[in-house]
Amino acid sequence: MRDYLQLHLVVLAWGFTAILGKLITLPPLDVTVWRTALAAAGFALLALALRKDLRLPCGEILGLFGTGCIVGWHWVLFFLAARLGTASVCLAALPTTMLWCSLIKPIIDGTRRWRMGELLAGVVMVGAVWLIYHVELRYWQGFTVALLSAVLAAVFAVINKQVTHRYHFSVLSFYQMLGAFTACVVTLPFFEHRALALVPSGADFGWLLVLSMVCTVGGFGGYVDALRRVSVFTANMIYNMEPVYGIVLAALILGDTEKMSGGFYVGAFIIVAAVVLMPLMTRRKA
Repeated sequence: MRDYLQLHLVVLAWGFTAILGKLITLPPLDVTVWRTALAAAGFALLALALRKDLRLPCGEILGLFGTGCIVGWHWVLFFLAARLGTASVCLAALPTTMLWCSLIKPIIDGTRRWRMGELLAGVVMVGAVWLIYHVELRYWQGFTVALLSAVLAAVFAVINKQVTHRYHFSVLSFYQMLGAFTACVVTLPFFEHRALALVPSGADFGWLLVLSMVCTVGGFGGYVDALRRVSVFTANMIYNMEPVYGIVLAALILGDTEKMSGGFYVGAFIIVAAVVLMPLMTRRKA
């Protein structure tokens, strides 16, 4: 129960990132560059405070750095998809991460056996989120790129599940945030036609600190820690609560109530019901 509550708090923090995205005036990729840099510093300080040794063999550092690059490019593709389509197109594609995880996990862990229950649950969750976000077919390019972003997110989640038990979450996340930072910096010239990220103003820097320390260090760290004890499928099931939390928070904080259409209530009900019932069904089956 503690792990489920922890994951819900993580997803609640991630849902808050959409609001911070509206408050920060920097371009999205610049936000990600600063977010990953500050988060890496935050994880380093946390590791030192907890007396965790950041020194690892070179090969292991490169492995964690590489998985960080995967999540970094996941974010880059997400922003590219938003540019080619809309934010709703991106968010509607993210629930397919659950399907990709169910397909990819047996190949990576060697079992090579797909679970039809997980695949069916993934299809239901994708349909529920599509009810929330109105996706137009004319944005097919953005949706295709968003699907690639979801595939990278799935690969990252499955690989992370294999290594979370070997490192403390602060050490693992420090090197992964460094990798994500590097991936974003490398791609910055191709998107913004400049080598350096814009320097944030006073207000932007304050919101970036909230984004990096609360939503990334707190959220990402909590996610990695919980992943040591729960399955990737369970984590992704709860992750699908993000659009529900994000839209409700936006309505409460920004008064953005026009987004809460009839489809939102139907889709939100399906997601909440699935998130509540799936652990009960899994426990009963066990």
